[in-house]
Amino acid sequence: MATVIGEAPERDDAIRAVVVRLSRPHSSGGSVIERAAIVAEGADSAAIVAWIIAHAGQPESVAPKASTRGLHGGGLSGARVATSDPPRRYVLPVGALG
Repeated sequence: MATVIGEAPERDDAIRAVVVRLSRPHSSGGSVIERAAIVAEGADSAAIVAWIIAHAGQPESVAPKASTRGLHGGGLSGARVATSDPPRRYVLPVGALG
């Protein structure tokens, strides 16, 4: 099992325990963790996200927003607004928590 760079094995185990507690089954067979649950953990949220990424977890891609162009779009300028919303969930592959 990989440890987060610069983390002691005990700290890695503690973060893994939090990830296991927050995770839910995902349709892929792996696990999924809501970003809101990670943020609710407080100061450890950055370490939790780093642990997820270090263990092959990926941010879930967000569905594209509805077009603002067209008859009912409401956007008259025609300019597309780039959004940098954080991912809503992180998906871990099968076996990442095992």
